[in-house]
Amino acid sequence: MSRELWREVLAEFLGTFVLIMFGAGVVAQVVLGKGEFGNYLSINLGWGLAVTLGAYVAGGVSGAHLNPAVTLALALHRGFAWHKVLPYVLAQLCGAFVAAAVVYGTYHEAINDFDGGTRHVAGPLGTAGIWATYPNSYLSNFPGGFVDQVVGTALLVGCIFALTDRRNGAPEAGLGPLLVGALVLAIGMTYGVNSGYAINPARDFGPRLFTAVAGWGSEVFRANDGWWWVPIAGPLVGGPLGGWIYDLLIGNRMPRQTPLR
Repeated sequence: MSRELWREVLAEFLGTFVLIMFGAGVVAQVVLGKGEFGNYLSINLGWGLAVTLGAYVAGGVSGAHLNPAVTLALALHRGFAWHKVLPYVLAQLCGAFVAAAVVYGTYHEAINDFDGGTRHVAGPLGTAGIWATYPNSYLSNFPGGFVDQVVGTALLVGCIFALTDRRNGAPEAGLGPLLVGALVLAIGMTYGVNSGYAINPARDFGPRLFTAVAGWGSEVFRANDGWWWVPIAGPLVGGPLGGWIYDLLIGNRMPRQTPLR
């Protein structure tokens, strides 16, 4: 791995770490505080700000993908180098996993107070949802949950393409992370009820894997008829789809832009 790529990988790791620290942290505060220290709106705001801050941390070095679906879409539609895709994705997963561990360590005593030391995935004492998403009881894995994740991630990537398209009135670079955070806030406020709007395989799988080894066990993969694959597969389809739709209707009708690194 070249020194430049290593620097970018470290930026993706740290940016995703920051994203999950604030994102999982706000959910932990709401759940463990039993609603006294926040609500669903504060979760939406927390995740939006988490994306903003993660993007500011990594943006100048790696472009702040922080999401395998974004990385894949950029490789397919914006000339992002394919040999960087796997290192970026691994860095995102590792950053999410390590952040999940730090959130757990910070809130360990609060979790024990909440569930009496016995980890539950679901139910009134369930805490696994602090780290990973689980669907509402009415939602099927396929097509319902899959469509939910495809649509949410398509909105995410399509709007990211618009916000970063200098030919289409893109904001100044310094405002980009703030607007992407607002975009995630909007998705959470409009498409969060079905399954918690993961829209990011690293954000869901890294922390889910942590919970599997930290006391919740394999139930985190069996729960809801094996829901775990949906927030991986759905975003990996939805991200490229959203980018394709943007280019079909807008991007391909403008002069070409230079490839992203």
